[in-house]
Amino acid sequence: MRAYRLLTAEDTPAFCHKVTEALSKGWELYGSPAYAHDPATGSMRCAQAVIKDVDGPYDPDVRLGSL
Repeated sequence: MRAYRLLTAEDTPAFCHKVTEALSKGWELYGSPAYAHDPATGSMRCAQAVIKDVDGPYDPDVRLGSL
C-alpha cells in the first residue's frame, strides 16, 4: 500500500522539522511544497505532501504519522 500525508504548519522552523522527521522515517517528498497566507491568523502556512510504501492493506483506522 502507498500511504499519503499532507504535512501543514505555520512557516516556522517547526514545519521544516516536521518534514525532516517524516523523511527520517522513510517518507518521500511528493510534489512541490505550497505556501499561502492564512487570513484568519495573518500568518503564512506551508504544506508538503509525502508518500511511503508500507506492507499490508489499507486501513482507515491507522494513524499515518505512526507509519
